Amino acid sequence: MTLPILLAYILTPAAVLWLCSKIPFLNKIGPVLLLYLIGVIIGNSGLIPHSAYSLQDLIVTVIIPLAIPLMLFSCDFRHWDIKNALLTLITGVIAVVTAVVAGFFIFRPLIGRDPAIGDQMHNIAGMLSGVYTGGTPNLAAIKIMLGVPNETYILIHSYDMAISLLYLTFLLSVGIPLFRKILRSNSGKETAKDSHMPVESFDENPYSDFFQKKYLIPVSGAIGISLAIFAVSGGVSFLFPKDMQTVVVILAITTLGIAASFIKPVRGIKKSFDAGMYLVYIFSMVVASMADLSRLNLSGGIYLLLYITFAIFGSLAIQLLLAKIFKLDADTVVISSVALVNSPPFVPMVAAAMKNKSVIITGITVGLVGYAVGNYLGYIIARVLVNF
Repeated sequence: MTLPILLAYILTPAAVLWLCSKIPFLNKIGPVLLLYLIGVIIGNSGLIPHSAYSLQDLIVTVIIPLAIPLMLFSCDFRHWDIKNALLTLITGVIAVVTAVVAGFFIFRPLIGRDPAIGDQMHNIAGMLSGVYTGGTPNLAAIKIMLGVPNETYILIHSYDMAISLLYLTFLLSVGIPLFRKILRSNSGKETAKDSHMPVESFDENPYSDFFQKKYLIPVSGAIGISLAIFAVSGGVSFLFPKDMQTVVVILAITTLGIAASFIKPVRGIKKSFDAGMYLVYIFSMVVASMADLSRLNLSGGIYLLLYITFAIFGSLAIQLLLAKIFKLDADTVVISSVALVNSPPFVPMVAAAMKNKSVIITGITVGLVGYAVGNYLGYIIARVLVNF
């Protein structure tokens, strides 16, 4: 049963890309959103057995560390705006903390009615602060630090996956064009954008000639380099405690991917970004198929669900307001919000949807710093709020 599921994950993105090239309506929706929706449907239809979880987990664990270097090779980081990225990170973290703390006081009287999770409210706020400035590793780490019961953790994680899916769907459908109308937009500045990506530019159908010899051989070399980077990064991570290894791997592959981009022959490999993007398409479908919507106990935790919804969309609204004040551009704000709420692996996917590869390094950097501070921030907020 494993082989058919694996083939479905690998081949479905190709079918979706082909349909998008033939049907304008589907092309407007975009392959990323389509694959995400397909993943949710098949994941909750019973077609995928529970025994496939180990395969899904393996794909999600391996595929993004391979994709990130491939997508970084063609970037010219000499043009990266560090000041803009730092400002975006600060405003993003402030937005998350403000939304989580405000939600704590708004929903505490309501969630307190549920004896199973009511006395965990301060810990829940800490976990949400950690997961929305970092990712699932932070959520799990803060659970252990605070001694949160397994049942509460599972409920939070399930709700988080469902609302994060809704949030991502909103951004990919109407959020990106809406933000570009409200904020300063750099989406039309092709010269500036391409200066960050000197080799490749977005193509409506980049895979039509992908298997030509002139592209296939260099891309195979790029994949080999990416595998080597992954192997080295994985080896380095064993020098660190287990709870740090995920962060170390992502930091190392990003660092080595950036370093490789300064080597002109590597930066000159055409289609390396598209190869990495195809891996992200696979990731999109797999991670969506892992969201088990049947685990949502709406009758027992409706106010917790509302709190998580408030934290995600409230932080987005606050970040939008801060971006307006500090004159940040729309694409940078969107990518940083995705990096914080959904974590760095989702950055390339959204960058492709925006057709702006220049924001990838900013998004990944914001997300990685979020990984680093998420545990500290979540623990501190939980310890502070326990006094209220």
